[in-house]
Amino acid sequence: MAAKRSRQAVPLDRDSSGRYLPLLVAIMVYMAALALAGALSMSKLAERWDTGLAGALTVQVPADPAADAAQFAAVTEALSATPGVVAVEPMDSGAITALLEPWLGDAMLTGDLPLPRLIAVTIDTDAPPDIAALQARLQALAPGSLVDDHQRWLDRLLDLARAVELMALVVVVLVVLAASIMVAFVTRMGLAAHERSIELLHLIGAQDSYVARQFQNHALSLGLRGGLLGLVCALPTLYLARMLLQRIDSGLLPELNFLAHEWSYFVLLPVAAALVTMLAARVTVLRTLARLP
Repeated sequence: MAAKRSRQAVPLDRDSSGRYLPLLVAIMVYMAALALAGALSMSKLAERWDTGLAGALTVQVPADPAADAAQFAAVTEALSATPGVVAVEPMDSGAITALLEPWLGDAMLTGDLPLPRLIAVTIDTDAPPDIAALQARLQALAPGSLVDDHQRWLDRLLDLARAVELMALVVVVLVVLAASIMVAFVTRMGLAAHERSIELLHLIGAQDSYVARQFQNHALSLGLRGGLLGLVCALPTLYLARMLLQRIDSGLLPELNFLAHEWSYFVLLPVAAALVTMLAARVTVLRTLARLP
């Protein structure tokens, strides 16, 4: 009964000022969920890029009609004899064509197109070979040969992934700030609408903290409802995005496959939204009432 009287001390349930607050919180949580999914997926993608390219080299031997198979074999043998090289795997023309087909198309990949010979090399990451010395040695065996350690390309991809993660974090911070400002505005409207009730509570000895509890509990309820609605809307969106990404099947794109503990982050979003809403309402009420004579 005491809890019931506490809720009725300020009739906020009949207040129209907070009618759209759950919807606004739902939009905020929806945006935060998408930003969180983007940050998690880009973090996984960066880890996959780093793991996939770490310890790998690609040696490119240019297509030269004057060069014979013995030259390519000499390059392969030199790689196998290099300290720090774990495995050497020459790629056949079919594998090279499969790599280029998504970029050039079938029409461009004719028999007249001179394709370089590629060799996939696995190196020991604890004791890698000297790339510059290896490049010079292969150049002497097959002029125009190129050793690519993918580092420049990997650095750019990792920079892109970190930038996306940072943008997602900025979005979450902006969502929290926007939600706080919005709740403060709605709370001030509620204070103005219930000015007489608040004055009466003060006359009978109620403290500002008691009034603040009325608003914060009401905001907590609205924020939790809105947060759950936003999460319910975000989950189908993430599922649809996951299906579309799986259909593309590209190693350059992120995958929306999250572990159990990562899904818990999404479950916590409505709780976090409710707590932010409650805290913003409490701070707004206490600061506003403190300014009153």
